[in-house]
Amino acid sequence: MRELSIRTAGFTDSVIRRMTRISNAHGAVNLSQGFPDFDPPAEIINRLTQVALEGPHQYATTWGAQNFREALARKQEHFSGVKVDPDKEIVVTCGSTEAMMAVMMSITNPGDKVAIFSPFYENYGADAILSGAESIYIPLNPPKFDFDADLLEDAFRQGAKALILCNPSNPCGKVFTMDELKIIADLAIKYDAYVITDEVYEHIIYAPNKHVYLSSLPGMKERTIICNSLSKTYSITGWRLGYVIADERISDRVKKVHDFLTVGAPAPLMEAVVVGLNFKDEYYLELQNHYTHMKNLFTNGLKQIGLKYSEPQGAYFVMVDISEFNCNDDLKFCEWLAKEVKVGAVPGSSFFKEDINQYIRFHFAKKDETLNMALDRLSEIYNKVRATAEFRV
Repeated sequence: MRELSIRTAGFTDSVIRRMTRISNAHGAVNLSQGFPDFDPPAEIINRLTQVALEGPHQYATTWGAQNFREALARKQEHFSGVKVDPDKEIVVTCGSTEAMMAVMMSITNPGDKVAIFSPFYENYGADAILSGAESIYIPLNPPKFDFDADLLEDAFRQGAKALILCNPSNPCGKVFTMDELKIIADLAIKYDAYVITDEVYEHIIYAPNKHVYLSSLPGMKERTIICNSLSKTYSITGWRLGYVIADERISDRVKKVHDFLTVGAPAPLMEAVVVGLNFKDEYYLELQNHYTHMKNLFTNGLKQIGLKYSEPQGAYFVMVDISEFNCNDDLKFCEWLAKEVKVGAVPGSSFFKEDINQYIRFHFAKKDETLNMALDRLSEIYNKVRATAEFRV
């Protein structure tokens, strides 16, 4: 038989999704894959019920239904202060995963270089490989996950055509400061580079941190390519509704790539979620309060147990330092944790390009009872470790 693709020969399955399967197999509380166990807003669900009877059920415009794009443009402009043309600057995609892939295929040629902060969401490296691009990784340094501006500039000196910026960051929960964003913007302008922003956690921010849209900085609108999703903001991760917002020259190319990748996003779901895009500010304030409560509940519980962690500034993840457990294989530790402690987590090494395996990632987008169950089980971790010679404290 002829050989398969060399380009994808090194791919493994998603470690995040694998840990969900392992958690389910052992009856563990799944704090690995980042999806909530509470319902989306009732207004959206009620509208979906109507749409199921009324339609639309056929293809929408390839780059997104008109009313969806108009509502999205209003929302984006309201929060970012940057005007968005719904007809020329928005492409609706099947999740932000497709958005990122469509953008990478639209702006890079085989052999181009793309800069990525590490730790990073696992898809970014795969997207570069699928696009034929070469990745240059810039470390975010634990526990604050700050970066060295000289190393970032060196990536641009090496010819990086774009930087992928996840803000707030998955997995570490970092929110980039205005000063850091100005450094990024200045370097992008200096080296005539694009910045691809993954902003799916834009509304999940913990005071006093604030989310600043890079596109709002001087000179950055035309070179910032926003990849985003409705999954986290409206608790609809299974709906797979994402989008790209970019300058007309870029979005026109993304439209064509998107057309050949997936044709279009689901018409009934776009129609149903318009009501959510029209929510007033009170919804986003309550969302922030809700996630702040979950963050405090879970991290305070970790503190009481005695586990070391990095305080998240945004998103709904927390990185826990497991170096005290004398384990040099974080994947094996997570498998043990799911089997013996009955709590699912993701090994941190799946997010780092560097040889770092002392962290595991939990997510806390869960009901109080789910988080309390997980914390109750984690309270036994030291006893469980003492009973396991391999990880003895």
